[in-house]
Amino acid sequence: MSRPADIDHKAPVIADHRITIRASRTRAWKLLTEIAEWPRWQTDIQEAALDARLEPGAAFRWTTFGMSITSTVHALDEGSRIVWSGEAQDIVGIHEWTFTDVRDGVEVRTRESFSGPPITADAPKMQALLDGSLVAWLQRLKAAAESTQDSN
Repeated sequence: MSRPADIDHKAPVIADHRITIRASRTRAWKLLTEIAEWPRWQTDIQEAALDARLEPGAAFRWTTFGMSITSTVHALDEGSRIVWSGEAQDIVGIHEWTFTDVRDGVEVRTRESFSGPPITADAPKMQALLDGSLVAWLQRLKAAAESTQDSN
């Protein structure tokens, strides 16, 4: 796979969701980019590991919904944007996260494209699954970032 700088706008399934988090952009960004810590707050992820520095070209492994995925970082603007892609079970996902300061904290937007034979076979079902997954991920990120437990 080439290094995409953006999601695949021609993919049969594209999800685009955002949420406002009442926390600093730094805190929300840190939660998302400390990949090995994902299972602590993102309950849909069973394990995650990054063996190198988080930068374009770095690969990380994670398991979600029974799928083991190796993702590669393609773009990284520290504190504001990350793009990665991964493939599992003939599904290619390209995922972008952006972080923008707003009056009440930070707006986090996540966009993801899905393509591949399982997606074209049942795009409406896969759209619903991807939408649900990203909404849940955003809600869990919000809860973790707004938590007073180990705040930065």
